Amino acid sequence: MSKTQSLVRVGIAYVVAFGAGAAWFAWGPATAHLWLDGLIADLIATGVVFVASRLHKNSSFYDAYWSVLPPLLMLAWWIEADRPTGARIWLAAFVMVFWAIRLTGNWIYAFPGLHHEDWRYPLLRERAGKAEAVVDLMAIHVVPTLQVFLGMLPVYVLITRTDRGLSWLDVVATAIGIAAVVLEFTADLQMYRFARVRQPGQAMDQGLWAWSRHPNYFGEFSFWLALGLFGVAAAPHDWWVLVGAVAMFALFEGASIPLMEERSLERRPSYAEIIARVPRFVPRPPRNASV
Repeated sequence: MSKTQSLVRVGIAYVVAFGAGAAWFAWGPATAHLWLDGLIADLIATGVVFVASRLHKNSSFYDAYWSVLPPLLMLAWWIEADRPTGARIWLAAFVMVFWAIRLTGNWIYAFPGLHHEDWRYPLLRERAGKAEAVVDLMAIHVVPTLQVFLGMLPVYVLITRTDRGLSWLDVVATAIGIAAVVLEFTADLQMYRFARVRQPGQAMDQGLWAWSRHPNYFGEFSFWLALGLFGVAAAPHDWWVLVGAVAMFALFEGASIPLMEERSLERRPSYAEIIARVPRFVPRPPRNASV
């Protein structure tokens, strides 16, 4: 199946998924809690994508959901809340759309087609044995959806609380959000360029990757932190809105980074030297580097 045909199939699945979620908002029984309506719609859409993944025997159907869903969920809450629109909402919307376009565009560029599946998904299903379908549903589809939803709670707060004017924290959140997207874009671009010329077994330790072994993950975490700061700016006493950023940090540190590092060590023996020299997550000068 060609890349174009694969993208069409993924696109159709997403149209059906988000249509099902929108139908819940429009005609489903109201829960009296807008955030809960959003969660149910989100899980319904995730279920549709899961069915498409199983039909095509490829869980990479879910990959773009991470970046496509958040702007749509924000828009749904924005419409349903029917409250005055403040400058904070527009700033957060700009940061989110900037992030979503960048990340979705990167996925489209790197996606080879449905003949390819992210290497982590077969590994998780294989380790699950007879429970592979449950692991596919929960670990690959539902858990990431719940983590993104936690990351979106600050957006819900700033949409439903519009009585506070802009503050210095909004400026900080905007700056961090934009810088995070630029950092991710730069890290991915550097990796693509390196991948075209690298020698067998060579590991990346150039550019941003000389300052962090996972600068793209740090940028992604920083984006969700920016959303959390927007939420705090809207409700200064509700520091719990940072739970989404904390969940993202836990995901990267507890699952994504260990898996990536294990794979890199297996495929590139020189990566052990990079681990000894280059910081794991937060970018900073490498050890023994002149600054």
